[in-house]
Amino acid sequence: MKLSNKVALITGGTGGIGKETAILFLKEGARVFITDIDPEEIGNAVEELSKLGTVDGKSGDISKSGDVKAVVKACIVSFGTLDVVFANAGIEGVVKPLTEYPEEVYDKVLSVNVKGVWNTLRFTFPELEKSGGGSVIITSSVAGLRGTPNVMAYVTSKHAVTGSMKVAALEGAPKGIRVNSIHPSPVDNRMMRSLEEGFAPGEGEVAKVQFEQTIPLGRYANNDEIAKLALFLASDDSSFITGAQYPIDGGMTT
Repeated sequence: MKLSNKVALITGGTGGIGKETAILFLKEGARVFITDIDPEEIGNAVEELSKLGTVDGKSGDISKSGDVKAVVKACIVSFGTLDVVFANAGIEGVVKPLTEYPEEVYDKVLSVNVKGVWNTLRFTFPELEKSGGGSVIITSSVAGLRGTPNVMAYVTSKHAVTGSMKVAALEGAPKGIRVNSIHPSPVDNRMMRSLEEGFAPGEGEVAKVQFEQTIPLGRYANNDEIAKLALFLASDDSSFITGAQYPIDGGMTT
């Protein structure tokens, strides 16, 4: 039970990676608070996850500071403390050349993926400090380590998240707060279905095969494989690790 007596907050908690991580954290003894943008999906997820352990949730838009502040407050009301934060929420935007990329989509992707991480950090840091420290895991991407054409907003946002992690790790260290980022390759979930369709409209399976050919291990990651890395960084097994970038990409960035 690597997370016994710990309280974990997960953003993007109803998505593939977020929900699978919530399941694993619950199995490892944590009390889990999830947030995502859709209230109905939050309700359904809380009902499902409650079969595994103690869980609560609240909907919110992480790009809005008031929403994030309310989510963190609700977590503290429910569980009294906070030990682990999985800043996992993010959106992919669209697939377009940079000269044709819609400005409103660009703004939205950066607002959710970059400002959303900042909001999550700035409202959870005081609670983590009160509990004597803790661990923050930020979901970036292989797109935060390299370039990919036609997804300017997503790649830009995931590079920015790496910078946010490094600043937070340095500021958090004196407070006992560790901050690290994880960088998945394509993961077999909804987001990749959207990107596959964007890269090859009407031929998503063709795009998937092409993506898989860029991964030395020859396949997408599964949600539970990402969750296991999040668990390692959330637990005391990684007690001397902060400010680190963790590719989990089947060798894609080698």
